[in-house]
Amino acid sequence: MNELKKISKIYVAGHRGMVGSAIFRKLENEGFSNLVVRSSSELDLRNQAEVTDFFKKEKPDFVFLAAAKVGGIIANNTYRADFLYENLAIQNNVIHNSYVTGVKKLLFLGSSCIYPKLASQPLKEEYLLTGLLEYTNEPYAIAKIAGIKLCEAYRDQFGCNFISVMPTNLYGYNDNYHPENSHVLPALLGRLHEAKMNKAAEVSIWGSGSPRREFLFADDLADACFFLMQNYNDTELINIGTGQDLTIGELAHLVKEVVGFKGDLVYDFSKPDGTPRKLLDVTKLHNLGWKHTTFLEDGLKLAYADYLRNRSN
Repeated sequence: MNELKKISKIYVAGHRGMVGSAIFRKLENEGFSNLVVRSSSELDLRNQAEVTDFFKKEKPDFVFLAAAKVGGIIANNTYRADFLYENLAIQNNVIHNSYVTGVKKLLFLGSSCIYPKLASQPLKEEYLLTGLLEYTNEPYAIAKIAGIKLCEAYRDQFGCNFISVMPTNLYGYNDNYHPENSHVLPALLGRLHEAKMNKAAEVSIWGSGSPRREFLFADDLADACFFLMQNYNDTELINIGTGQDLTIGELAHLVKEVVGFKGDLVYDFSKPDGTPRKLLDVTKLHNLGWKHTTFLEDGLKLAYADYLRNRSN
């Protein structure tokens, strides 16, 4: 009943974002052609009436919920109400209407920021709601936790096959390269490239450089989501990551090498570090038979080439 078939009607919510576009490419490459998408100008997922009408008309069989309001540490901490309200609205509308119209299976994409700030490392799925969140991205994390619990509730009350996956920090094609509102890796790519072009003597790195982070190429995430849509049907959320991390300082030096910037890196201690470490335990995913294939050094080269294409356009 829940088998993903080539003729299945699949709705990819957020198909123009980095994650959604990667999932869309994966499905197309696998031979799926009955794909339903809408841009934000065509369908405002925050609008309950619009989403209700869309689902009544299209009646998708499967849903990948990759739409979200996203941003880096500064954006999360600055637009706290926007991040909480808009993500709650998007999730509530899509998940509820998936139930109402009989969607066979929904995959909800969360974020690793759902885990407590000082949880033991690596982060196991069962650590959810066992401690305080990191303050700077608390609104986004709370919204994502609500999405996880909403999927669980619809499963418990109505028998819906709604699953939740928690990706680690992501990068890849169609990323957001805004110098202040983007995540750390694309921000570094953009700032180091501009410094290279301007022959700057140094580039400032936000924070101390000591926090440790894990990074997954978005196309690997899409491959994992495709795998889990076919092979995972449990209530519990499941982590998606590489199981490997590095410091922000080490990342900055890798990006510096890929970009070819010759100046110095200096650290701005006035900027927040965020969570000290965030590494996912991916034992459950590995035991199911999936592992990432794009290593960070290779992925950085692909991401930089994508940045250059975006910049030229």
